[in-house]
Amino acid sequence: MTGEIAIIGIGCRFPGADGPDELWELLREKTDTVTAIPAERWDPAAHDTPGWGSFLPDVDAFDARFFGIRPAEAAQMDPQHRVLLEVTWSALEDAGIRPDDLRGSLTAAYFGFLGQDYALAEAGGRAPIGPGYLMNGLDPSFGPGRVAYQLGLEGPAVAIGTACSSSLVAISQACHSLRAGEADLAVAGGVSLILSPEISLFLTKVGALAADGRCKTFDARADGFVRGEGCGVVVLKRLSDALADSDDVVAVIKGSGVGHDGSSAGLTVPSAQAQQRLIERVLSWARVDPAEVGYVEAHGTGTALGDPIEMAALLGALGPGRDSPVRVGSLKTNIGHTDAAAGVAGLIKAALALRNGEIPANLHFQEPNPLIPWDRAPVHVPTELTPWPRTARPRYAGVSAFGLSGTNAHVVLAEAPGQSGANAAT
Repeated sequence: MTGEIAIIGIGCRFPGADGPDELWELLREKTDTVTAIPAERWDPAAHDTPGWGSFLPDVDAFDARFFGIRPAEAAQMDPQHRVLLEVTWSALEDAGIRPDDLRGSLTAAYFGFLGQDYALAEAGGRAPIGPGYLMNGLDPSFGPGRVAYQLGLEGPAVAIGTACSSSLVAISQACHSLRAGEADLAVAGGVSLILSPEISLFLTKVGALAADGRCKTFDARADGFVRGEGCGVVVLKRLSDALADSDDVVAVIKGSGVGHDGSSAGLTVPSAQAQQRLIERVLSWARVDPAEVGYVEAHGTGTALGDPIEMAALLGALGPGRDSPVRVGSLKTNIGHTDAAAGVAGLIKAALALRNGEIPANLHFQEPNPLIPWDRAPVHVPTELTPWPRTARPRYAGVSAFGLSGTNAHVVLAEAPGQSGANAAT
């Protein structure tokens, strides 16, 4: 049990959902949060970008006084750092922890970041930044650094940048810190805001964005993704400590791992073989039978290239010896691709599915992708809310996040102790 990590708190802010309860309701109601780009961001016609996405409201709002930050400094903080600080506070409250009680503690802070939208926006002359806070206002390392400073944490504080897998890699690294005794508690996750048109323009030019603004994961119409934004933070603790402290355990991280695609067909081209081997390694470390995994929260961007490759890897790792199909879905069909926050978003969805005993629908799935051998594949993509009842055997879920640079992460989750007959007996 010493290698198992408990999720004891969740904080999140995604389009249409402020907190895990609202996110779960969004998922149960099959909500699609894609809207037009807010007028205060940029004019899509003027920048030759799509006119839609999945956005947070009021990203410029921040209660600096609450955190004891001077107004001049707060005005020059990357809004991602502000949102991260607020959501981390909410996650700790969800865990029943008074943030002020953590001062001087061995609490780690690992967070994923991607891109420099705020720096690009500032370079464009929108709001010239003063020299006093240039470094700590923009550099990603000051995201976790700010959290650790404001809360008085003395464990590792690390920013992770592995493109779209950043936040899941951050969670895996936080688990390693806990297992090694480097920290006794950890806050981990990621944040991503779309503050400048440059990345959207790049993704448009390379054909990565869906023409209709929807992630149609595993569907024959898959032609790219839609961008989304948000922040997710989980509070982690060694399971043995969480049980001793009578914490409310949402789910258990049985194992996690990080790998790279290696010499694939191209720097940004995924490798099914490398993805499969990573999943197999994590399952082995977690001591979980692949046939016991009931659900996988896929990376699932909804691209013509990525979907068949990811499904091939999943089926190679999880397909043999199954009595029932593994169910597969992606939160990106609800809120878009949240870049550095995508991994933690998927982890939160899978953890909530385990806790609530239901698997949410995968939206926009109408005609199965013909490049996936559905007739021979023990896999099912649920299009309606699907019961996931507790039984005498523990329920397990997998979560994948793949980075455009080739760095991939996978996590295996289990239901909280006491939720099944098998767990109750241990």
